Amino acid sequence: MRESSVRSPDGLEAILLVGGQGTRLRPLTLSTPKPLLPTAGVPFLAHQLAKARAYGVRRVVFATSYRASMFTEAFGDGSAFGLEIVYMTEDTPLGTGGAIRNAAQALTCAAEAPVLVLNGDILSGHDIAAQVDLHVARGAAVTLHLTEVDDPSRFGCVPTDGDGRVSAFLEKTPNPVTNRINAGCYVFRRSVIDTIPEGQVVSVERETFPGLIAAGALVLGFADSSYWLDVGTPAAFVQGSADLVLGKLDSPALPGPAGERLLLDGAVVSPEAKVTGGTVVCARAMVEAGASVRGSVLSEGCHVASGATVIDSVVGVGARVAPGAVLRQVVVGDGALIGPGNELTSGMRVWPGITLPECAVRFSSDV
Repeated sequence: MRESSVRSPDGLEAILLVGGQGTRLRPLTLSTPKPLLPTAGVPFLAHQLAKARAYGVRRVVFATSYRASMFTEAFGDGSAFGLEIVYMTEDTPLGTGGAIRNAAQALTCAAEAPVLVLNGDILSGHDIAAQVDLHVARGAAVTLHLTEVDDPSRFGCVPTDGDGRVSAFLEKTPNPVTNRINAGCYVFRRSVIDTIPEGQVVSVERETFPGLIAAGALVLGFADSSYWLDVGTPAAFVQGSADLVLGKLDSPALPGPAGERLLLDGAVVSPEAKVTGGTVVCARAMVEAGASVRGSVLSEGCHVASGATVIDSVVGVGARVAPGAVLRQVVVGDGALIGPGNELTSGMRVWPGITLPECAVRFSSDV
């Protein structure tokens, strides 16, 4: 059968892995799970759900663990997204494989049906339908989305043969044999998920995929060069939000037209302020005249005063940036106060509720 002759089934089921604690994104994730962080004006997962819906997914099983109840509060039964959403919670974290196996208890599809598995911290522009089509046409056990990166040592390295068959799965090796990596979107045959041990901590990257390859199962790579970003760090999170606002990645969930900035209802931005680079200004946030904001996320109720500069940063809920303060690649926690004349840069993180007095932190000598 030709690979292009099979279309993805309408009614495809998906598992969404959202159980991680998002420690690399603290303090943003101290009170909010990473997949629920506001990204381009909506919870991050809203972008994934809208894309999945567009590609034929109709039922999604959330594999939750950390602050599980917040996902139910945010998405309910999924009807607002044209989806049916159900929730399976791990009492203790079970790893990627264990989470998939636990969530599979809520699947309704047949043993031979394809099941889409998505990671809750990936932005991707790849064609999900084409990945599913390839999987079905070739009768694969698993089909992995692969992308190319400059530094593959940070990810799972996935070499393939000339027919697209995965020959090895080398998780975060220091000497990668290819720059093609695991991009975190999988299509499983349902019966293969059922072979993962139930109730045990299992890693698909270190156990399931290598085991399938060693057993001779057909594990395919779906290589794609479209937009892809792991938003697990503050810098990547800010970049992902800005890229969505700028239209570098299309999303049906974007709550407004793409452009230099996205102002949500209730945002107050002075005509004399400069707000560019894909910045999001959330409800009740204020940017005063003379402030300059580029490529940043200004959370609900925060305040950027006249003369302040905020670049590639996140300003938390209710936080305040005083006149003359400069933020470059910084995370400011909820309710924090950055006093006048402070200069923060290079990945600094200010925890919630902290007050920095005037000129408390400087990276240059001028005042």
